[in-house]
Amino acid sequence: MRVGGLLVRHEVRLLVSLALWVARRTHGTGGGRAFGYAGGQGAMTAGFAFVCLVETVALSVLLRDWPAVHAAVLFLDVYTIVFVVALHASSVVRPHVLHVERGSLRIRRCVHVDLCVPLERIASVRRELRMTHERADGELNVEVGSQTTVTLELTEPVTHITFLGRRREVRVVRFHADDADGLVRALGRARV
Repeated sequence: MRVGGLLVRHEVRLLVSLALWVARRTHGTGGGRAFGYAGGQGAMTAGFAFVCLVETVALSVLLRDWPAVHAAVLFLDVYTIVFVVALHASSVVRPHVLHVERGSLRIRRCVHVDLCVPLERIASVRRELRMTHERADGELNVEVGSQTTVTLELTEPVTHITFLGRRREVRVVRFHADDADGLVRALGRARV
């Protein structure tokens, strides 16, 4: 029952992100400086949505003689297209946010990851392009397109809550930002 509630919450957040994207608004940036991460995945997402659209049309033609099956598959195909577009929209409207006044960096990815790192816990920050990531205790890799561009090492761990609600303590956070150099410079100034 709990997992079902989490999945429904996930779908609602995706649809809200889609509405925010259409309205050209962002979520949770209030007063902070936003750093996007969706730039590298836009073309791939558009390609995937196009393939889903082609599949929808093809299956609609193939299943036209079976109305019940046609209706069910058409609903699922259209929802898949909406889901793919909403995933991209959530990446656009939920950027990373540096709040100097609040003393925090909010690291996000779609509606799946939302980690708040206090600036005083950042021991070091560096621009580091990594294309491979192995799972390790105490590390969180928030990849976009299988890459990360910024690495944070923390003085003490922060709690990351996973998609299904599991708590993990992390001391190293790697994530992607379209303007990684600008983010690293801004973090350097904010920590001084």
